Amino acid sequence: MLQDPIVILLVGMVIVVGGIIGFRLNPFLALLLAAIVVALMTPAASIVQFGLSKGMSQQAAEALSRSAIGDRIATAFGTTAGQIGILIAMAAIIGKCMLVSGAAERIVRSILGITGEKNAPLAFLSSSFFLGIPVFFDTVFYLMIPLAKAMAMRLKKSYLLLVLCVTAGAAMANSLVPPTPGPLFLIVEMDIPIGMMMIGGTLVGLVTIIVGYAFALWANKRWEIPLRDSLDAPLKDIQNLSEKNTSLLPGIGVSLLPIFIPLVLISAKAALESFSLGTNVSEGNESLSWVIEGVNFLGEKNLALILGALAALVTVVTQKRDDRDLVVSSVQAALTSAGVIILITAAGGAFGAMLQQTGISLRIAGLTEGYQMALIPLAFFITAMVRTAQGSATVAMITASGILAGMANISLDYHQLYLGLSIACGSKLVPWMNDSGFWIVCKMSNLTEKEALRTFSPLLTIMGFAGLATIMIAAKLFPLL
Repeated sequence: MLQDPIVILLVGMVIVVGGIIGFRLNPFLALLLAAIVVALMTPAASIVQFGLSKGMSQQAAEALSRSAIGDRIATAFGTTAGQIGILIAMAAIIGKCMLVSGAAERIVRSILGITGEKNAPLAFLSSSFFLGIPVFFDTVFYLMIPLAKAMAMRLKKSYLLLVLCVTAGAAMANSLVPPTPGPLFLIVEMDIPIGMMMIGGTLVGLVTIIVGYAFALWANKRWEIPLRDSLDAPLKDIQNLSEKNTSLLPGIGVSLLPIFIPLVLISAKAALESFSLGTNVSEGNESLSWVIEGVNFLGEKNLALILGALAALVTVVTQKRDDRDLVVSSVQAALTSAGVIILITAAGGAFGAMLQQTGISLRIAGLTEGYQMALIPLAFFITAMVRTAQGSATVAMITASGILAGMANISLDYHQLYLGLSIACGSKLVPWMNDSGFWIVCKMSNLTEKEALRTFSPLLTIMGFAGLATIMIAAKLFPLL
């Protein structure tokens, strides 16, 4: 009974959630402890079967089952760190440099200039989604909320609408579109091409933020929340922000480069691979062959993100040439933050690998054999349960993908991208007091806890379900993409 994969899974989840909530353990330690316990509970026969399913020889699979638990965990930890370490570090540098150089603010103001004050909520929605691709949720919110307050002071209305638009865009991009940590872990665990995740996550994200915008409009009409002053976010600091001299900010083209370089290169490489254009188009055309080879070389995800980070560094060095200490400290802060995230994500990879060795994926596949489409809502609700229990969207995605990662090796009726997107959308449910993002929104926007619970929490929940519905429809209509 104790060796049943479902029982081992439940024990592992209790350790992760209980460790974070009950014992206030850092997620890195909770995930690592769960990996050790799961490995101890897994019978040798299950490990052998797992090895054979991965294409190992009988001898290699038996050797894996006899290897020390520490070795198995360290190997999985190192594999995950090798796959996502550079990506997360470069994404952190891009995000920090865009903030310090003023590139992020330039993007927001340029979009606002196009839409005008009348459509300011749409400008904040699209800006926060766009910035949420390379920049973490809390950082986007810190950047955008003073601008939202400045705009609300000019409009003299719709403050809640602006806050919810910022939240909706940043939150969905953060879970759906690489290179933020959650989506990066998903593409590794679920064997999803990064270009496909970028495109699929963007499309699903656009649907969800449209639904979120509709809810924000309704909530803004139902509850008129004033712009308040507070010690945490004083209004005097943003009184003249909307009139700030933008001539000191970098140009819009330069500002977009750190995002567009990796996005275009990775997407171009994905397009070549998806449509097999490389060999067909370049035959007999040497110059075109060089272009295709260049795209394949530069479009490799690690190199593409490195080029994006270099562009961000050049921008910040150019803008802050008189303050090199700020540039150095910014990069150091970004790498320090990235280091913590890499440790947590790699520990999640070790936990996921130990779960896979229990045979949990085969067990779940057997339970849903008659109706594989049930795996999509199952992935969604597993993630939602973990997110609601312990508060972190990233930990929820890591845990759920660890449980379902083996599905990438099973013949599904649809592409595994849909499972990955379902996990991403499930990580939006249900934000409340145990979520650091909940308190960031409360304190920075000066909403009360009650106001946040009836606006911010339902917003993300509704968008999560909208994403699930979109994914289910897409999986039916375009199962194999």
